[in-house]
Amino acid sequence: MIKTLDLQDNSLLKNLFKLQKASYLIEAKLINFYKIPPLVETIDDLKNCSEKFYGYFEEKGLTGALSFTLDGEKLTICRLVVDPKHFRKGIAQKLLSAVEKNYPEIRVVKVATGKDNLPAKNLYLKNGYRLKRELEVTAGLYMCFFEKNLKK
Repeated sequence: MIKTLDLQDNSLLKNLFKLQKASYLIEAKLINFYKIPPLVETIDDLKNCSEKFYGYFEEKGLTGALSFTLDGEKLTICRLVVDPKHFRKGIAQKLLSAVEKNYPEIRVVKVATGKDNLPAKNLYLKNGYRLKRELEVTAGLYMCFFEKNLKK
């Protein structure tokens, strides 16, 4: 089940924080960069961020989350995390679909991931995102920027 997350709920916040760390640690290993912002932020940083969050829940609780910002008809995905124990179950796919479905007014969705994060890159390409550019955003960190146009 997918639902909006309230980061003022401390129990949920702690679960999201733990999930985020586990998921981004996998990406850090893939891209060989361990200063990914969600890995170094505090729980208070997460609680006070301005992003909106969706969570994916199974019987045992929160297993995935997606956060985003809205700017007019543009939606930017900021985080997409899945519990490593639940990789390859379609959770990220379901979260992507939910955000597009729940915001029919958006015209473009943007997202970025580490250049060497092949699972994430493949997910975005499979879902109709196009690679717009690659960029070294800081020493040793190369990012791929994707966009998906939803309306003509």
